Amino acid sequence: MHHPVDTPPGPPAYSERLGVPLRWWVQGFMFTASLWLAVVVALPGALAWGITAVVALLVVGAFIAYGAPEITVADGTLTAGRARIEARHLGRVTALDAEETRLTAGRHADVRAYLLLRPYLKRSVKVEVVDPADPTPYWLLSTRHPDQLASALSALTGLNGASQAG
Repeated sequence: MHHPVDTPPGPPAYSERLGVPLRWWVQGFMFTASLWLAVVVALPGALAWGITAVVALLVVGAFIAYGAPEITVADGTLTAGRARIEARHLGRVTALDAEETRLTAGRHADVRAYLLLRPYLKRSVKVEVVDPADPTPYWLLSTRHPDQLASALSALTGLNGASQAG
């Protein structure tokens, strides 16, 4: 009797977490410090510290949650946030600069597209979806490394159609 052996997944061809930038953390700290200054003069010390601690935890939690999505290319699948799609359903891959990203997410947007965008990431990758059963025409994914993501996706799909918009 032959039992199939599960092979462990290989390392991802591409992996990126869309974490918030350092300047957001600095601004969150400054906001929390300003709040503390405002409440410490009006409320008893322990209450002021308690309110500030709750707000600080909320800010940290919000930043961690907002920056949590990952883009991963591994094992024949593109994962972006909670969404997953197999390579066989992917078509042309295009790395977009800041202006093309702005236009594709705005004026030229298709309401049916899957968007994983972050305002602090100005560049993106557009990935066409070629599955006739899927109404989504493309995915638009914010990234710090559009050329690397586009290359990993092109290798995954076997298409040499990755291009740099410009």
